[in-house]
Amino acid sequence: MTEKRTRPLRVLQFGEGVFLRAFADWMIDVANETGAFDGDVVIFKPRAGKLSNAFQRQKCLYTVALRGKSEGKIVDSRRVITCVRDCISPHETSEAFSALAEEPELRFCISNTTEAGIALDPCDRDDGIPATFPGKVAKFLYLRWRHFAGAADKGLIFLPTELIEENGARLREYVLVLSETWGYPADFIAWVREACVFANTLVDRIVTGKPEEELIPYVDALLDAAEPFALWVIESERDISGEFPLHRAGLPVVFCRDLTPYRERKVRTLNGAHTSSVLLGWLLGCETVGDCLRDEDMRAFMEHAVFDDIVPHVPLPRAEAEAFARAVFERFENPFLRHSVLAISLNSVSKWRARVLPSLKDAYAAGTVPAALVFSFAALLAFYTAAADGEAVTADGRAYTVRDDAAVLAFFAENCRLPTAEYVRRAVEKKEFWGENLGEYPGFAELAENYLADIRAHGARAALRAFLEGIQ
Repeated sequence: MTEKRTRPLRVLQFGEGVFLRAFADWMIDVANETGAFDGDVVIFKPRAGKLSNAFQRQKCLYTVALRGKSEGKIVDSRRVITCVRDCISPHETSEAFSALAEEPELRFCISNTTEAGIALDPCDRDDGIPATFPGKVAKFLYLRWRHFAGAADKGLIFLPTELIEENGARLREYVLVLSETWGYPADFIAWVREACVFANTLVDRIVTGKPEEELIPYVDALLDAAEPFALWVIESERDISGEFPLHRAGLPVVFCRDLTPYRERKVRTLNGAHTSSVLLGWLLGCETVGDCLRDEDMRAFMEHAVFDDIVPHVPLPRAEAEAFARAVFERFENPFLRHSVLAISLNSVSKWRARVLPSLKDAYAAGTVPAALVFSFAALLAFYTAAADGEAVTADGRAYTVRDDAAVLAFFAENCRLPTAEYVRRAVEKKEFWGENLGEYPGFAELAENYLADIRAHGARAALRAFLEGIQ
């Protein structure tokens, strides 16, 4: 494999999993190669447990395979990542934890400890290595502050990638709470507030990990596969783009003061496209997202839902929102991924509320009826025609399991076989599901009833074709 050169140690990474290795480390490696950045990464295993010896055996070298579509072309590339200097479990090597806190050129801390990682445990302790991720950060910063006598230029910039809103602000809050709980000096707490940056971030890339097929002519126990698309939006009050200039390497990194529009774009366009289509796709016989895109009727529906009912209400310039939507369709067409529609269907009621309802509400507020989104609601009611245990059967005899919360399954088991009008009425008025009575949107209930009646009477395929003919 490729030889590596030693660069200044500038990045501490909490998390050795496949996502950060094919996302953040891949970007840093590209930036190092182009000269936009110059830094090595040391990885900390955030939880107790044995570290894979593959890191040491391979000298922390590993391959990232990018496979998919980009700008209409198939991408199938390989990059050997050379920027990772070491991978350490601080629970096994506490000396390394302290030693890294004293590294003079260390500047950034990247993390992916899962959504549960950024959590406050008042019982966490600072003797030895704290158990929680915020506890480790608090202890690490205290050791660094003490070693450098509170020097302002030795603060760190935190770039958490955990999939929770305001991930940086949440981490900062918990670090400060634990610092006060543990009796750390007021000067240290002031240093954390003033010398450290806790950025909120939004990340986007599908990383599938080690593929089953052989992609390289050598043994690599850490082989990691991902799609070509990537996006890293970094929100901070202080401009840090000059210190972390990955965008100068042509990488998809955006620095901003408010990432809310980018989050809404992703949730509404990518997640909303999934949620508004996969249940209908299953009723049509599609088993994967790729199948949906290859189905002529289904693709027409998805394009109408995204470009006519969702994109116009994304809070970004129209051209930018449309470009992102086109990239979403390319991602859905990735020939190397098999994304199961039944896997995406998990908890579709709460997903429809979070991902589809905001676009529907904005469309009504703008004086338009988002017909495809209403049709998706009818398809949800058809899909959720299930027994109390979630077991269901399509019109063509395919058995499947509806997976959702017990209260959701109980509601649909009780109501799904009522006459169409009554079933729709009870569903749209279920404020516990939607946060409001959907029947208050003019014509929504009547239109959903018509669509569901058509699905029940003629089947999903015929109902969809009638819908598509009606909107042309």
